[in-house]
Amino acid sequence: MAIEKKLFGVYDGRDVFLFTMTNAAGASVSMTNYGAIVTSICVPDREGRLADVALGFDSLDKYLASHGSMGDTIGRYGNRIAKGQFTLDGVKYQLNLNNGANHLHGGPNGLSKKLWDVEEVSCEHMDSLVFHYLSPDGEENYPGNLDVHVTYSWDDDCNLSIRYEAVTDKATLCNMTNHTYFNLAGHDSGDICGQTVQIEADVITPVDSGLIPLGTYMPVAGTPLAMDGKHTLGEGLAKMNTCPQMIPAGGYDHNYVLRKGEAVGLVACAWDPASGRSMLVISDQPAVQLYTACTTDLSGGKGGAHYGHFSGFCLETQHCPDDPNHPQFPGTTVLRPGEKYDTQTIYAFRTC
Repeated sequence: MAIEKKLFGVYDGRDVFLFTMTNAAGASVSMTNYGAIVTSICVPDREGRLADVALGFDSLDKYLASHGSMGDTIGRYGNRIAKGQFTLDGVKYQLNLNNGANHLHGGPNGLSKKLWDVEEVSCEHMDSLVFHYLSPDGEENYPGNLDVHVTYSWDDDCNLSIRYEAVTDKATLCNMTNHTYFNLAGHDSGDICGQTVQIEADVITPVDSGLIPLGTYMPVAGTPLAMDGKHTLGEGLAKMNTCPQMIPAGGYDHNYVLRKGEAVGLVACAWDPASGRSMLVISDQPAVQLYTACTTDLSGGKGGAHYGHFSGFCLETQHCPDDPNHPQFPGTTVLRPGEKYDTQTIYAFRTC
């Protein structure tokens, strides 16, 4: 395989690069070390024709502007923390707010807005980009120096593997994820209403009007929130007004608690009948957030594309949002000195 590196721009006086990993079939993944952002994923359809299935932009300037977190490596904490507050070992912390009264995706200057160091690792059947960033104690008001490595690997079978690793010198929170917007018909093909997502879950964590979990579980059977593979995303969205949980989000922006728990296993599968492209999501995380670009309205996408409502979907593997304030949720996002945060998610692209 091969890794191509080219200049993508300048940020804070430092060069920013675009890296492209290409496999034997010509399928590729591109990333930049600004934010460790995935900028494109080019994979074949059932006829072998390549298309870019990740929404994104052609220039660094677009990523420096508000870009809906497209492709971002999210941290320290993916999803929302109510009022940006949590208590750890008897100490109350107030994080920076960037989502109304709440803290979202690591805050206004989270890890997706940092310039990461990169190591390129090229092998015969798989290439990797190892991103490294040291988040200092107090960044976004999180405690502890958090030393983070995120490894993105791309192989000849079109598996995009993401391994997140972190250690800390003080008890802190860590709940990282990836925020790529997928459109399996192609990033510039319009909406994803004809595509289907199946999630291996029976319940969501229901939310209030600010999309903060209520601390309970809600069965999804018999509602448009049931991701059982029996309806397209568009068919579910058309019933939005019959489902009170979907109204505040304007579509799907919900956390599904997975049947498998924290074991490695299938999280979700998605497919586009028109192109034959499909994607499996495999992870050791206990939950996944489905988001369908409910409020997206961005011009100047790749090739001049306009990304509107429902132009892509995200499958963000994670722990449950606001879990420091809900100890009944599965697992924990607390990371202590001497422990290692070590989790992996695979997005496996196939055809059907």
